[in-house]
Amino acid sequence: MDLLIYVGGFIIMNYKIDWCLKQKKGIKIVEPNDKLSKSYINEALSDLETIEKVNEKWKVITSYYSCYNALYSILMKIGIKCEIHDCTIALMEILEFDPLDIDFMQSLKEKRINAQYYLESSDLFIDKKKISDFVIKCKKILSLLNDNKINEIRIKLK
Repeated sequence: MDLLIYVGGFIIMNYKIDWCLKQKKGIKIVEPNDKLSKSYINEALSDLETIEKVNEKWKVITSYYSCYNALYSILMKIGIKCEIHDCTIALMEILEFDPLDIDFMQSLKEKRINAQYYLESSDLFIDKKKISDFVIKCKKILSLLNDNKINEIRIKLK
C-alpha cells in the first residue's frame, strides 16, 4: 500500500514517487522533448494497429506497450525520464489519471509479465476498446499540456 505525505492538509507526494525519485533508473527531470514525445505516441498507435495481427500472448504484450508508450509520450513532453515501469505508472497520479486508469495499467503490466516471462495462457483476453480508449486519453492529455501545466508538474517532482 502506498503512503501519502500530507502537509497543511494537502497531499504533496505519493510515497512510491518519493522512492522512485531516489532510484538510479527512477524518475529524473530532463529537458522536455517534443520530438521523442511524438515518436512514443506514434509507436503506441502502431502497436495498437498490430494487436489484431498477432497471437494471444503477443496481443497482451503489444497492448501493454501501446498503453505504456502512450503514457511515456506524456512524460517526454513534460521532460521526465523513468526506466522503472512501476514508477512510470505511479506518475499517473500526478498526471491526473483517475484511479481506474492506474489500476488498468497496473493490471495490464502484470498480465504482460505473466504472459511474457511465465508463459501463462489462462488470462490472455485483451479488450482492444479499453486499450484504444487509454491511448486516446493519453493523446488528449498531451494536447492539453501547455508550458504552465508542464512547469507545475515538474515542480511537484523537484
